[in-house]
Amino acid sequence: MTTTSRGTWTAVLCWLTVLLEGYDLVALGATIPTLLKSGHLGFTAAGATAVATVSLIGVAVGAAGLGPLTDRFGRRVLLIGSVLLFSLFTLLTPLAPNVATFGVFRFAAGLGLGACMPVALTVMSENLPARRRASASTFTMTGYHVGAVLTSVLALSAKEDWHLLFYGGGIAGLLVVPLMWWKLPESAAYLAARETTARVGFKDLLGGRFRRISIAVWTGSFMGLLLVYGLNTWLPQLMRTAGYPISTSITLLLVLNIGAVLGLVLAGTIADRFGIRPIARIWFGAGAVLLAALSLRIGNAVVLNAVVLLTGVFVFSAQVLIYGYVAHAFPASARGTALGLTSAVGRLGSILGPFVTGALVTAGVAYPWGFYFFAVVAALGLVAVLLLRGETRAEDQPAPVGASGR
Repeated sequence: MTTTSRGTWTAVLCWLTVLLEGYDLVALGATIPTLLKSGHLGFTAAGATAVATVSLIGVAVGAAGLGPLTDRFGRRVLLIGSVLLFSLFTLLTPLAPNVATFGVFRFAAGLGLGACMPVALTVMSENLPARRRASASTFTMTGYHVGAVLTSVLALSAKEDWHLLFYGGGIAGLLVVPLMWWKLPESAAYLAARETTARVGFKDLLGGRFRRISIAVWTGSFMGLLLVYGLNTWLPQLMRTAGYPISTSITLLLVLNIGAVLGLVLAGTIADRFGIRPIARIWFGAGAVLLAALSLRIGNAVVLNAVVLLTGVFVFSAQVLIYGYVAHAFPASARGTALGLTSAVGRLGSILGPFVTGALVTAGVAYPWGFYFFAVVAALGLVAVLLLRGETRAEDQPAPVGASGR
């Protein structure tokens, strides 16, 4: 396989892997209303909430547990295994005999899905020059939003046949597995790091060398995913509470995600040129200002759409820049562990964001306090990024002797 062919296949396969996560998120969200309406398996609102929460917990556990294994057993085998695990249990989900089993299948699928993103980002970052690690992360993450859009279209076609969404996701994943086995190469950086007995483990990430970086990127990831999931879940309702028509509220969600894709491309390109840390600071800071601006009632439709579009540009890609920084700052011997744990901590934010915003909606104070809340979260993300030191490029070599080896 030529170097060009190797890079192309790696990019395509990693992008498809992340696409599966975007697909899965919308698949469950689009399915829940039908499950509740039909009463399938005795589903209630409480049962659906439990299943959705268990799914996200599975993703967090998968990211924390399986991501670090890539530093020990390799990127290739873990990525293929994660996609296989997700695909099999996604196919089994419609066959669940009761709500509890449905939740177990979703948890198991989440384990595989949770590892997919950090491992895919690790592979992408190690197959491109260090100077392109920001755009490697942001380009790969565009697959997430494309997957979400594709599932939305499929959901409109499937209508009451909700099981088709899970069969479609499972089959798509199984089709990707043999292609990955055939075309996905192992990371050269991992192979070089494997030659040493010195490895960086979880304890080392909180040691003197990496403690400050780890705490900062974990905090930034937590705040970033809290914003992404909180806004995607509750933006239409927040805008309705603000007095905008329901059609406008739903359209604004689409505008927000269009901005997200534009922001991912823009952020990666600029960060590769000027550095990830300063651009992440600008992105989180601009996100805080724009979210605060949305607390104001904007009567002009053009201005409103422009503000929401820019909010998507800055807020959604700010968190992805954190991944780019991690890939840049940690050596190959610790990169899978670092990205996995950064993603896992971020997943906790993805659970908390919709919960807190939902509580504000229930309390009847979602507008304007929901946007105040989001603005403060973005400001905290900015504080976390301010704690990061200048980017000294991590060599794709093993860590110095003295790392724990655990």
